Amino acid sequence: MYFVYNFYFGRNIKVFWFQPFPGIILYSEELLIVLGTSSSEAALPSLMNKLENMGCSVPIVGLVVPTGYSFNLDGTSIYLTMAAVFLAQATNTPLEFSHQITLLLVLLLASKGAAGVTGSGFITLAAVLPVAGHIPVAAIALILGVDRFMSEGRAITNIIGNTIATIVIAKSEREIDMSKAKDFFRIN
Repeated sequence: MYFVYNFYFGRNIKVFWFQPFPGIILYSEELLIVLGTSSSEAALPSLMNKLENMGCSVPIVGLVVPTGYSFNLDGTSIYLTMAAVFLAQATNTPLEFSHQITLLLVLLLASKGAAGVTGSGFITLAAVLPVAGHIPVAAIALILGVDRFMSEGRAITNIIGNTIATIVIAKSEREIDMSKAKDFFRIN
């Protein structure tokens, strides 16, 4: 996961002074809570507390983290898109480029409603496949057995993305105490 974030955010994160790997280690308690519950909502209070202790201002943390839990569902978006493409390949369903773009856009919008409940990404996928119309819905049984593990991965990706987004927004708005943040990373 570190390599994905480093590749994807590489230059932008360096501009905003945040390296994902030390951050992942510092937020390991929250990540373990998410791993155990398969839901990122269980770690919300302690994540907000750590971000405030790190030096991010209370208004930024209070706005960005809860909003991220509703709209910054990068793990769910990635899962839905990859699962749909996997199901198309597993059932030998050809997807033209226009079908792929349509599927991507519909799944990006649908992922916004899949936040609250563990395993809701699976239900969202089952609801969206008939809308896209190209992949047979019965194929969803192929990923039913691994959905619990995928749910853990979705939740962990979502919480890492929300943490990085909060730090980047706090830095861009000059609402982070950099000396406190550097001490936080040095002490922990």
